[in-house]
Parts: sequence; structure tokens; C-alpha cells
Amino acid sequence: MRMRLLEATALVALAAPGIAQAQASASSTGLSAEEAAQLRAEIAALKAQVGKLEARLDAAAPATASSTSAPAGLAATGAAPALSAPVQQAAAGAAAQPDFRLTWKGGPEISTASGWSFKPRGRLQFDSGTVSTPTLQGTAQRETGFATELRRAYLGAQGTIPGGFGYRFDVDFAPSSQEFTDTYITWDRKAWNITVGQHFPFLSLDQMTSDLDTSMLERAAFNTAFNFERRVGLSAGYAKGDIMINGGVFTDNLLDLSSDADNAYSFDGRVVWMPKWGNTQFHLAASGHWRTQNDQGDVAVRYRTRPYTHITDLRFVDTRNLSVDKELNYGLEAAAISGQFHFAAEANWLRPTLASGIKPTFFGGYAEVGYFLTRGDSRPYKKGAWGAIKPAKSIANGGPGAIQVNIRYDRLDLSDAGILGGTQDSYLASLVWVPVEHIKLMGNYGHLIFRDSALPILDTTGDYSADMFTMRAQVDF
Repeated sequence: MRMRLLEATALVALAAPGIAQAQASASSTGLSAEEAAQLRAEIAALKAQVGKLEARLDAAAPATASSTSAPAGLAATGAAPALSAPVQQAAAGAAAQPDFRLTWKGGPEISTASGWSFKPRGRLQFDSGTVSTPTLQGTAQRETGFATELRRAYLGAQGTIPGGFGYRFDVDFAPSSQEFTDTYITWDRKAWNITVGQHFPFLSLDQMTSDLDTSMLERAAFNTAFNFERRVGLSAGYAKGDIMINGGVFTDNLLDLSSDADNAYSFDGRVVWMPKWGNTQFHLAASGHWRTQNDQGDVAVRYRTRPYTHITDLRFVDTRNLSVDKELNYGLEAAAISGQFHFAAEANWLRPTLASGIKPTFFGGYAEVGYFLTRGDSRPYKKGAWGAIKPAKSIANGGPGAIQVNIRYDRLDLSDAGILGGTQDSYLASLVWVPVEHIKLMGNYGHLIFRDSALPILDTTGDYSADMFTMRAQVDF
């Protein structure tokens, strides 16, 4: 009896999907009236057989193992009734469904079981603010005060290809940029990965963090002053446990590579240790970069930065053009996250070798602390960089979203070995509100003190201060 019960159960399992598939396909296969009538009759017969089998199974459940009776027509054949050609065709058509699924991860993502995937991606950042300074001379005066800009407008896609391959490309359509940003192909195999294309050459913690996820509207001053940017190259990485090592050889940015005279290349690397002790996540890292212009003539390089906001083109610290042959850059990083609190600090040195033989040393660094005012929220961290904030309780779920405050001291020194590019000391504070995932609102205030400034200022000796305040509305998908 036990064996016959199993056989009956198998028939029920086989017949039920066949009925569902046949019913779903009956109205869409274009059958003739005669075939449709035959199909309906067979469906009715199958339903009747399944109904009888279920009734007999229910009655036989408490029976003992000595029972030997079997449903007529089941034990004798040991198989489900044969289906006619129309029913088989309908069942086959129902089974041959496309091998893909559609999910939502801030935007639609199409993926298949074989390893293909495709996801559109993008971001919009609108900035508005003001820069207040002493009276400037000439045209510089018109570049202060209130301004608004579309900071970034990315559109691109990312996905995977069977065999461990992946791809990503983004184009920035903002009026001030209009260029390819991340544009690369990847290959991953367990702890190893290889990247070919335009990407960041493993720079500082602030630089390796997406501009969507920084705590201030702009990255630390040394990142822009030292000309950190995406470059075309080949890199490899290894990550296992709490250790991550990356290194590669890079040429130049895609826009600069359009010049036949651009022969520059660099070797870049970064080592990250990210242990977790108790509830506290730590981050310790070091990076090194060596770059040569590899050019027979003089190459003009300029080290400068804006006053911690992009709404103005003013640069209060600026070395002017220097004839640079080579660059040596190295940096140290430290960070910690414990619950709602986080800390981060970096120090970075740049030593360019000028055509004259002079080797000045420029310095940049910062220290920052931040705290979430909303309980349950913490600053995300993954693979040596900060991640996107996901509110513990968003306003869509009746909560306040995630609210974070941050303060930072940032220093940049571009004066050394007879070069007076000036120094910039920035005292910064930011308020971040993430009402729901993928939406971010920020306000950023800064008081900046300049010495040996490159800008002409009336009634000063080159030492003065400026104030900036910028707000941002951001959405990404």
C-alpha cells in the first residue's frame, strides 16, 4: 500500500502542472474548434482522475502497511495518462518561458540564470550656494556670491556576462563636465579581480568613495589639488578576509588620450586592512603612486583647488603652471565606525620633480567625525570605501529617515621650495538627510583661511578668509 500511495502521489504531482499549463495555453495557441473541444474534454478527465486520487489518498492515509488495494488504472501502468498532441504542445509552450527575471534595485535589473544581467544607472545632483570673500579685483569679483549649478548628471549601465565578466560605463552630461567617467570591463574569480578601462587608480579613502556617499559636498582639498582623476589602465586586486590589495598601471584620462603627445603612465597601488573588533569596524590603509610624463618637452602641470564648493571657478590656492617630469605621491588613511559614530582621517604628500630639478613637497590632509541623530543608523562601509546610507526607518515607513551631522578640519599646503601656491585651512560642517534610500539632501558650511593666496585681494597682504555655504539635492538609481 505504501508503494501505491507513492505512485498515486506522483501522478497527482505530474498531472496538476499539466492541467495548469494546458488551461493557461488553451486560449493562446490558436486551436481549432474541434481541437479546443477535445482539449477541454481531456482537461475535465484529468481533473476527475485527480479528484478521485485525492479522495482515495485521504481515505488511505490512516490505513496500515498491510493494505494491498490500489486505485484502478494507476498501479497497473505506473504512469500518468498520455496526453494528446494539442495538450502536449500547450504544455511544452508553457514550459518554454524566457530564462530571465526582472528585479528592482533602485532601478530595473534584468538577469538570467546563465549569468547575464543588465541594469541602467544614473544620478542627478543640483547644487546651490554662495561664496563670501573680501573685495576681489577685476573679474574675480563676479565669481563670488550666489550661484546654482547642475553638479552631475550621470547616465550609464552596468551588468555581468557569463564566466565572471562584468562591465560598467557612465557618461556625465552636466554642462561643466560632459565626459566619460567610469568605463571599464571586469573579471572576477573568487578572491581575485581584474579591471581594464577607465577607473580610479586606488587613491585616497575620500576619492575611492562614490560622490553619492561622501560626508561633505566635495572631497578633501588635496584630491582635486593633486589632480586625482580616473585614468585608463589595467589593474588587479585581491581581497580575502580583512585584507584588500590593489595595484595597476595607468595612462591618462580618456579626454587627454586624444592627444598623440600624451605618453604619460603611472604605477599605482593601495593596501587596506579592515578588521572588525567587537561592534567597531576599523579601516587602515596606505597608497603609493609614481607617475612620469614620458615626454621630450616640458609638460605644464597646475596644482590648485576651489574653496570646497564647485559653484565657483575661483581658486584661492594655485601653484600656476609648473614644468613637471615626474610625480611621487603617497598617503595614509584611518577610519572607524561604531554604531551611530564614525571617524576618518587622511594624510597625503605629493613630490613632483620639476624640469629644473627642484622637488617641492606639497601636503594635504583632514580629520573628521560624524554622528547619526537617528537611532539605528550607521555609516555603511564596504571594500575599503564608504557606502550608501540606508535609513533604518525611512519616511516611507513612517520614520524620519537618516539624519547625520559631520565636522571636518581640512588642510592644503601648496607652498614649498620657493613655490608659493598658498595654504588653505578649512573648518567645515555638514548636515545630511536621507529620507528614503536613493534620495539625499545636504547642507555644507565652511570657513576657510588662506595664506599667500594667489588671488589679488584689495587692502590685504594675501592672508584673509572666506565663507561658503552650499546645498545639494541628489537622486540616484
